[in-house]
Amino acid sequence: MRKLTYFVASTIDGFIAAEDGTLDFFPVGGDHGPAIISQYPETLPTKVREARGIAAGNIYFDTVIMGRKTHDFGVRTGTASPYEHLRQYVVSTTLPEAPAPGVELIAEDPVAAVRELKREDGLGIWLCGGGELAQAVLPEIDQVFLKLHPVVLGTGRPLFGGGAKLPAPERFRVITSRVYADGVAFLKYGRIK
Repeated sequence: MRKLTYFVASTIDGFIAAEDGTLDFFPVGGDHGPAIISQYPETLPTKVREARGIAAGNIYFDTVIMGRKTHDFGVRTGTASPYEHLRQYVVSTTLPEAPAPGVELIAEDPVAAVRELKREDGLGIWLCGGGELAQAVLPEIDQVFLKLHPVVLGTGRPLFGGGAKLPAPERFRVITSRVYADGVAFLKYGRIK
């Protein structure tokens, strides 16, 4: 069975974006980027991969699932189909149709859709964002790969949505961790079953 991995950047106070969806508070450069990209080249948008001459195939993921706000960020930066090298899904109850060719719409029950995707053959499934979707599909998240940036934002879009009450804590364990010279910690968590 394939794994669903929430692979995301966060501030140390748990925000993945500013309230307006911008990400400009995450530092650019440093040594963490090239190291992580070499392991997970499929997490770069297709246009960025092409511009950098990255021809590597998909190593870890072959499918990406994202919420509408995360997808809208890509639209604002010039692409409605940001990950053409992956099967792309957008979860939204407000979009009337798929936002672009090659992007499929999940309009109902994202948990059921994720369960169906996990039963298929293939590489892993990348939950790109956002926090509200991560909260909705939390029971299906097998791993959290967290790029923890040494930034305190104070307010913004939380790592796991709007704070719905869980019936019980969801527990994960650290699989690996590495702190880069630029201060970014890359933490891999696996679900405790």
